[in-house]
Amino acid sequence: MSLPRWAQDSRFLPFADAASADLPLRRLLRLSLFQVSVGMALALLNGTLNRVMIVELNVPAWIVATMVALPLLFAPFRAFLGFHSDNHRSVLGWRRVPYLWFGTLLQYGGLAIMPFALMVLSGTGRGPVEIGQAGAALAFLMVGAGLHATQTAGLALATDLAPKETRPRVVALMYVMLLVGMVGASVLFGWLLGGRYSHLRLIQTIQGAAVITFVLNAIALWKQEPRDRARSLSPVASEKFNLVWRNFTAARPTRRLLATVGFGTAAFSMQDVLLEPYGGAILHMDVGATSLLTALSAGGALLAFGGSARALRRGADPLRVSALGILVGVVAFAAVVFADPLGSPALFRFGALLIGFGGGLFSVGTLLAAMSLERSDNGLALGAWGAVQATGAGIAIALGGAACNLIGDMAVRGDLGPALVSPATGYLFVYHVEIALLFAALVAMGPLVRRSRTPPVASGPQALGLAELPG
Repeated sequence: MSLPRWAQDSRFLPFADAASADLPLRRLLRLSLFQVSVGMALALLNGTLNRVMIVELNVPAWIVATMVALPLLFAPFRAFLGFHSDNHRSVLGWRRVPYLWFGTLLQYGGLAIMPFALMVLSGTGRGPVEIGQAGAALAFLMVGAGLHATQTAGLALATDLAPKETRPRVVALMYVMLLVGMVGASVLFGWLLGGRYSHLRLIQTIQGAAVITFVLNAIALWKQEPRDRARSLSPVASEKFNLVWRNFTAARPTRRLLATVGFGTAAFSMQDVLLEPYGGAILHMDVGATSLLTALSAGGALLAFGGSARALRRGADPLRVSALGILVGVVAFAAVVFADPLGSPALFRFGALLIGFGGGLFSVGTLLAAMSLERSDNGLALGAWGAVQATGAGIAIALGGAACNLIGDMAVRGDLGPALVSPATGYLFVYHVEIALLFAALVAMGPLVRRSRTPPVASGPQALGLAELPG
């Protein structure tokens, strides 16, 4: 049964043009469900859980930041996972399905044990706190390994199934579905926990997310990849990844772009585990109100996709789009900083929206710039972009939580002087560091913008619109 004619018109459904005869829209939307489950996991880990752990469970911020950063340890290996799924030899003739399946099992297992480990970690359960710390670390690691394996294999499978001319739009649909999953999950978690929080409800929410993850991923991969048993007879690839990587990063513009990605990503990510606790502890917002901050940030990113699409269609330089995102980020963090002395939750929400918008512009611009670095091997360039981005985010999240805890404790004790005796000092310190990192990203980007001579994107059928944006 096919979709109605109106639903296949790109005027009503922006990604209708991503479908093809070999990959109909219904099948494509079903495949994209794995991105919804990944978005749900990210909303839970980076949004709802960090606030609940810090405010409701009284877990120190540095422990929370470390736990949330653990899943990112696997992100730099995504290119490695993709390489092995390309060359996977299975008796059943599958390359991607085994990685999707075992990634799903890891996600499910991590989410299943996570709430009980958190109870022990916070001291509200039975058993030593150290056992809770080990269990929580294992749970976060399992979820991280699972979602990165699932997303890498899923995107590779979507690329395999889509014809060459529609692949950019297919990948774009996958990333927008990721944001849809984040927005929908953050709203759902906020409704489930807002105003009626209890430990039992937290356990039910996380385990419900585990079940939904399993169901969505099973539906997504069902009868998607065709079996080809001839692959089991193909020779093992002999390419050396480390040699290819060294050749790729030898060029100075490449290193400068990767430095820009690292600084900018660290700047936009350092507050990931602090934004919701800041709203709860400093601005006295409840769990439901702070959970909606993830939805605001994701909505801002969606707006950034549309705005950057129009700018790039008119021939804008992707690096200048990234620079605009950095400047928007400076305004966003300034709004978050001033929300405390002004006591304005509305200004805080506006800052959260701008963080998503600025981060979206920055990501789109640097991703398109990375794609132009190595035209003969876009996969390597995108893998490098993703690896640097994930590493920068992981380090920034961990350092942000530790700095917030250290500076906050010193301020409350009066070690920094009477003017800074406030529980908000640790948070505000991190936000100011993020502004400094944004300016560092601008400095790293400067020579690249002067050197860039990106031609305008052609109009007509090949014009770069929202559907063509990769992420």
